[in-house]
Amino acid sequence: MIIGGTYFAIQLAKGYRPTLTGNLQGTGLLAANSFPNGAQVYLNGKLATATDATVNLDPGEYTIEIKKDGFSTWKKTLTIEKELVTQTNAVLFPAVPGFTPLTYTGAIHVSPSPDGQRLAFYVASASAQAKNGLYVLDLADNLLSVKKGPHQISQEARGFNLSQAIIIWSPDSAQLLLSFEGKNVMLDPNKMNTLTELQDVSYKLPRLFSEWEEELYKRERTSLAKFPDEIQQIATESAINVYFSPDEERVMYTATASATLPDNILPSIPAASSQPQERTLQPGGVYVFDRKENRNFRVGTDDLKKYITQQLQIPQETPKKTITQKKKLSVAIPTVVVPSPKTTLSQYGKLSLATDLYTNKTKTLIAQPLAFQRLQGETAENSIQHFVEYYSSLYTSGIQWLPDSKHLLGLHGDTLYVKEYDGTNENTLYSGQFNETFVYPWPNGSKIILLTRFSQAIDNPTNLYAITLR
Repeated sequence: MIIGGTYFAIQLAKGYRPTLTGNLQGTGLLAANSFPNGAQVYLNGKLATATDATVNLDPGEYTIEIKKDGFSTWKKTLTIEKELVTQTNAVLFPAVPGFTPLTYTGAIHVSPSPDGQRLAFYVASASAQAKNGLYVLDLADNLLSVKKGPHQISQEARGFNLSQAIIIWSPDSAQLLLSFEGKNVMLDPNKMNTLTELQDVSYKLPRLFSEWEEELYKRERTSLAKFPDEIQQIATESAINVYFSPDEERVMYTATASATLPDNILPSIPAASSQPQERTLQPGGVYVFDRKENRNFRVGTDDLKKYITQQLQIPQETPKKTITQKKKLSVAIPTVVVPSPKTTLSQYGKLSLATDLYTNKTKTLIAQPLAFQRLQGETAENSIQHFVEYYSSLYTSGIQWLPDSKHLLGLHGDTLYVKEYDGTNENTLYSGQFNETFVYPWPNGSKIILLTRFSQAIDNPTNLYAITLR
C-alpha cells in the first residue's frame, strides 16, 4: 500500500489523472499567471478559471485568452505537453493609460544616458533667463527622484549656442559631452557647471572617442560571447542594429543577408515557447533570438535601401578568417562588405564593434587605444551621432527593448505600441501627435516617456510626458 500510494502520488504530481476506465492518463499543467492578477482565463473561448491558477489539461494546442476590465486582452495559442508546465506570464497593459507631465518649460535635444537612468535636455523657454540651460532628469526607481524633478546643470552663456548643441553621454553615464560650432566641453551631470570656465577638449576628442569605443567594445564582446557561434557570426558579419536585451538572454538584430539558422545550435529545453519562429533570415527582417530557448522570431521589417546603396560605394577590406572557415558551421552567410572606420554609420545603422570575436587575441592585446576608431566619423558631430545610435535602437530601427527583456517598444507612424519579444500581443499604448525622435522606457518598465505638446501654438514648447503602464 505504501509503495502503491507513493507511486500514485508521484504520477499525480507529474500531471497524470485517472480516467473512467481506471487508467492513468498523462496531462500537462497550464500555469495561468498574469500581471496584474485576478484576470479571467478563457480556454478555447470558454471561461475556465482566474489568474493565478494551475489547470490540468490534456496534451494539445489551446487558445488562451486572459482578460481583465480596463486592460488589453492577452491571447496566445499554446501547446500543452504531458508532464510539463506551460506558463502564460501574461503582462496586461492598461487600455487607457495615465498621462503625466515630467517637464513644464519645454525640452529640446533630449539625450538618454547609456544606463537608462537619466535624461539630459535643453530648456530655452523658462520664465526667467537664469532658468534656461541644460537639465538632467533622474529616472531612478524611487519616489524622491520623481518629486524633485529635473535639476539644472548649466545656464546659458555668451558664446555658447545651446540651441544648436549636441549632447552625448560617456559610456559609463558619468559625464556629458557638449558639442557645438567647433567647441567641445565636458560637463558633470551631478552639479551646476559654468560653461565659460570649462576647457575646450576638441584637441583630444579622437583619443576620448577611442577610449569610449574601447569600453563599448569590451562590453559587446562579453555579451556576444554568451550566444552560440552562429549568432555571433551573423551579428558581426551580416547584420546591423544588434541590441541585447537588458538581461542579455536575447538579442535583436536586422539581417542584411539571407541565412538559415540550424535547429540544433543549442540543446532543446522542456516546455520551450511554441510560438511560430523564423530561422530562415531575409535581408531587412528584424529578428529576436532567445538563447535560453533556442528560438528565433521575426518582429519587424527595416528598409535597407540606404544600407545597400551605401554598401556598393565602399571598397571591400582585405578578407579575414571567418567563423565559417574556422569552425565549419553549417550556416551559410554571404560575404558582406564592411565599411571603413570613417564611414558615416548613420546611413547604415549600428554596426558591431567586436569583429575580432573569432581571433585568438582580442583587439586590446594587439592594439593601442587609438586603434578603436570604428565609431569615429569625419567630424565630431558624425562621431557623436554614431555613439548615440550605438547606445539606443531608438535612433536606428525604431524598436527598443523594455527593461523586462520580454517586450519591445516600437512606432507605427503616429502610433506607439508594445508587443512581446516573439512578435505576439501587440498593443497600442498611444496614438496621436508626438516627436518620433524621442520615445524611451522608464528604467523599471512602469512608464514610457515621450516628447509632445497638446497645443499647436508656436510659443507652446514640447515637453516630456510619462505614459503609465502599471
